[in-house]
Amino acid sequence: MSPSAECDAHLVTFSAASSGGIVVRAMAPTEAEERMRGLVALLIDSVEGGASIGFHYPLAPEKAETFWQRWIDEVAAGQRRLLIAEHGETIVGCVMLALPAFENGFNRADVQKLLVLRSYRRRGIARRLMIGLETLGRDLGRRLLVLDSSTDTDGNHFYSATGWTHVGDVPDYASLPDGRLHPTSLFYKQLEALQEGATA
Repeated sequence: MSPSAECDAHLVTFSAASSGGIVVRAMAPTEAEERMRGLVALLIDSVEGGASIGFHYPLAPEKAETFWQRWIDEVAAGQRRLLIAEHGETIVGCVMLALPAFENGFNRADVQKLLVLRSYRRRGIARRLMIGLETLGRDLGRRLLVLDSSTDTDGNHFYSATGWTHVGDVPDYASLPDGRLHPTSLFYKQLEALQEGATA
């Protein structure tokens, strides 16, 4: 096995789960590079839909690819994990788990970039991605997950409805794709408080 293959095998710790033709699974860095076009399309679609995920509209494909390449490199370095949802050959959703580098953060992880194609929303894909992420967090020994989400958005309401604790809101934290400043809500979830098998 090549060093690259060994790295990919080590990073894929969440096996595939399928329902309704949608498969949720871990994506290794070499495959992510091979399927860059689908990841870029997912990111651009999210920005066009108004998601506050670090970019203003319009998002150029080249900028989106640069973003993904940097994060894929961090997956390869063991600093984060990437889960995708796919329907056939189409990447319809993703979410990332970022692992703190410092020793005192060994128990927690940051949830980042929960994205679902607009044409695939309202099918439970985001919920399944988050269930997979919680399973992955447990597998990695993480017991606390944290995230931020734009206040008063569908994403914000989704986290409140799926067991995440709302800590508070920060005014004018980040700008929306159209450049307007918008508040951000902070959430956390303690995985040890969930019953065994609750995310199976």
